[in-house]
Amino acid sequence: MDTWLNEVQKHPALYVLFCSVTFRILHKFLQTVPCPGIVDTDPWKTWKWRNLSVSLVHSLLTGIWAVTCIIQHPVMVHEIHSTYTPSAYMLVIVSSGYFIQDAGDIIFSGYAKASWEFLLHHVMVIWCFLYAVFTHQYVAGAVVALFVEVNSVFLHTRLLLKLAKVAQNSFIYTVNKLLNVGTYVTFRLGAQFYLTWYLIYHFSSLDHALYFLMTMMLMNIMILIYFYRLLRTDFFNKRRPHNSVPKFAED
Repeated sequence: MDTWLNEVQKHPALYVLFCSVTFRILHKFLQTVPCPGIVDTDPWKTWKWRNLSVSLVHSLLTGIWAVTCIIQHPVMVHEIHSTYTPSAYMLVIVSSGYFIQDAGDIIFSGYAKASWEFLLHHVMVIWCFLYAVFTHQYVAGAVVALFVEVNSVFLHTRLLLKLAKVAQNSFIYTVNKLLNVGTYVTFRLGAQFYLTWYLIYHFSSLDHALYFLMTMMLMNIMILIYFYRLLRTDFFNKRRPHNSVPKFAED
């Protein structure tokens, strides 16, 4: 395993590129899969459906993978700066490839303006993850950060259901929204706030702690705003004027 890890670490950019291309191939494959009729008539919704479908695959893969890494090597939670396993390192490479592919898809699709929140998030994640990949530092921190992907499974499913015009009082939407808010608190907010606390507590002993702390604080603001919007729409819904401007991260 160590020999394999050493080989990967010699050419990390090549492996990140390979993973990015793999997710792009998946995106192309999904273009052959029929979309719901209500989605297929609108180019924006069609692109969004396929983009979210790729994101859902990434979340299913990396969310389970991240939790497994911590279960197998729990010391990584307490040493996010220096400790990691070969599996954890490969996880960060795979996820880096996905975020690069997804950022490129958003930009080159022409929907960057409508998806600026996702694009800003991706830029911050890519920078942090590539730092971990090339320096071999904060790999465990990236794995803990990927706990949010457990919640992303339900977050992406929610958006897919809304695209398909599934009623909010339907059984499937109700179950998903409860799992969504539950995992949002435990896996997304929990992981983000733990990493923020870790950076503050160990600030003086960590490399580039200020940069990572500023990044985490910005992400914290973003996820709290989105959480408020999520609760307002799914649990305290009130009729609001319809906005015809396309927006990726809809309420």
